[in-house]
Amino acid sequence: MTNVSYENLIDQFAKSRQAMQRELAKSIVGQKDVLDQIFAAIIARGHCLLVGVPGLAKTMMVSALAKCMELSFKRIQFTPDLMPSDITGTNVIDESETGRREFRFVQGPIFAHIILADEINRTPPKTQAAMLQAMQEREVTVGQNTHSLPNPFFVIATQNPIEQEGTYPLPEAQLDRFMFNIFVDYPSVSEEEKILADTTCGRTVSLEKVYNAQQIINMQKLVTSVPVSEYIIKYVTCLVRATRPRDPTAPEFVRKMVDWGAGPRAGQYLILGGKALAAMEGRFTVSTEDVRRVAVPVLRHRIGCNFAATSEGVDSVQIVNKLVEAIPEPQIPKYASKSAQT
Repeated sequence: MTNVSYENLIDQFAKSRQAMQRELAKSIVGQKDVLDQIFAAIIARGHCLLVGVPGLAKTMMVSALAKCMELSFKRIQFTPDLMPSDITGTNVIDESETGRREFRFVQGPIFAHIILADEINRTPPKTQAAMLQAMQEREVTVGQNTHSLPNPFFVIATQNPIEQEGTYPLPEAQLDRFMFNIFVDYPSVSEEEKILADTTCGRTVSLEKVYNAQQIINMQKLVTSVPVSEYIIKYVTCLVRATRPRDPTAPEFVRKMVDWGAGPRAGQYLILGGKALAAMEGRFTVSTEDVRRVAVPVLRHRIGCNFAATSEGVDSVQIVNKLVEAIPEPQIPKYASKSAQT
C-alpha cells in the first residue's frame, strides 16, 4: 500500500464515518461519545457492553446502527430460563425418504453479523458461557462439530446497573471478552426536550445503508494498518502495568485500593481503540490522547477494587482517571547533533 493510496483510504473512511453519524442523528438524539465508542469497537473487531438505567435508548442505538449497515441483525433477550442451545442452536433428528435418520444442525440466533444481547446479566452462568467461544474464536461448537460465525461478527450487550433482583453478575472471563464497557448517561436538558418532541409526534424515520459487510471488513484491515510508534507502545505498557497492585511501578493508591489489575488484552484494546479513533478522525498515527480517550471504557471492567476503595466511595473509573493523570508520557530520547559529536 503506497502512502498516497493509504492517505486516500483514511480520508474516505473519515468521510464515510461522518455519513454514518448523520444517519444515526436522524434516530438517536445526542449520545455522540457512546456511538463513537461502539463504532470504534466494530471497526477494531471488538465487542461492547452498554451499561445504563432503563429508558436511555441502549437497544434503539444498536438497532439504528444495524439499520445503517447491510448486515444481518439478531436480538436475543436474556432471561433466567434461557438455555445455551437457545443461543447457539442444536442438532435435530431428520428422517430421509429412505427412512434413514441423521442429525441436522439448526442454527441459533448467534449466527448473525450483529448480536444484541439484551440484559445479558439476567441469564445464569451456564448460558452466559455459551457466548465465550463465539466472542473470542468467532465460532460455535455443538456436539462434535464446530461452525464458523459470519464475518464480520460483533456482540453488543446491554446491562441494567440498578435492578439486581434476578440477575447474575458477569464473570471476569466474560467481561474480559468485551473491548469496551460503555456507560450510557442521561441526556442533557436540550437533548431531552428534543427526544420528547420527536418521539411523541408519530414521526417515523428511515435510515439509509452506509456500509455493507465487505466494507466493514476492509475498514477493519485499514484500522489494523494504522501505525503505532514505540513511544505509544511504551506508554500503553506503563499504563496497563500500573493497574496491577503487585507491580513495582504501581502508584500507592493502586496498591491500597485494587485487588487485581488489567492483563495484556487491555493493552491490545487500548492500542486498537486508539487506532480506530485516529482513523475515524482522518489521522494517520495514534497519539497518547487517543489512548487516554479509550482508557476508561477499556479499563473500567478490568480493575477489581477492594474493600478499602469501596469504603471510601472510590470506583474503577476514578482509579483509571487518577492513573491517566499519574502515569507520565515516556521521554523521547534526544540525539546529539553531528556537530556536537565531532
